[in-house]
Amino acid sequence: MRLSFDGLHALVRDHLQLDAFAGHLYLFASRRKDRLKLLYWDHDGFALWAKRLEAGRYVIPCGEPGTRRIEITTEELGALLSGIDLSTATRRKRYRRKCAEA
Repeated sequence: MRLSFDGLHALVRDHLQLDAFAGHLYLFASRRKDRLKLLYWDHDGFALWAKRLEAGRYVIPCGEPGTRRIEITTEELGALLSGIDLSTATRRKRYRRKCAEA
């Protein structure tokens, strides 16, 4: 967790091979999973958000073995930051209106 703006941007660009200017959030976790950093492009510069837990650990979802990255939704990010384990959380069934065929 020693890297800051330039180091994290280099990780996104070189290791993940993604465009850091695309408007996505990039989440980095410490080895102990008690610290997180979020990097994102904010129209005129990079912004960095960090959080350290006083007790406990975040449960970061695992991807396929050998994958460099995983993608989560904004709802899943909110749940993760709130301390919810995404692997045990279940999505409740919701009403969906059927589209009329033309």
